[in-house]
Amino acid sequence: MITDFRSRLAGLAGLTLGGLAIAVSLQTPAQAQAAYGSYVGIGAGVGFGDDSNLALVLSSRYNILELPISIRGTAFIGDGSAFVPTVSYDYPLSFNTEVYLGAGISLPAGDGSPVGDDIAFVLQPGVDYTMTDNNLVIFGNAIFAIGGESGGGTATSVQGGVGYQF
Repeated sequence: MITDFRSRLAGLAGLTLGGLAIAVSLQTPAQAQAAYGSYVGIGAGVGFGDDSNLALVLSSRYNILELPISIRGTAFIGDGSAFVPTVSYDYPLSFNTEVYLGAGISLPAGDGSPVGDDIAFVLQPGVDYTMTDNNLVIFGNAIFAIGGESGGGTATSVQGGVGYQF
């Protein structure tokens, strides 16, 4: 069962990374560099699944300046904790706003995390909005942990918060 899960996880990861590579190669330059810079932030998250619960969220983004790609990390702290590292493809909508799709893995620590109980492949759609008069970023996203539930189902969490851009 573990071998089947690992092969399914490897297939999904390869498909996602291949799709991101194609999307990057077909991308025309954007007119605006949205949400320029990296940030660290804090917020709240809620999990929907076997263990629906609230958690404190610590979120970070490292923006690779020459590419529309970011390295992101989300930590859930609560009854069940987890860390979710992802790599995202960022698409600017305006100078202040961008949407993104990330792919990565969930690493729960114990039972009851908002992203399930098992290590799983994740997809993370989200949006970042940079305030124009200061260094604040408002972020929001969802995490779909495919196979993250103990029965093999998909765990879903939604989170948002405020970050400091640097």
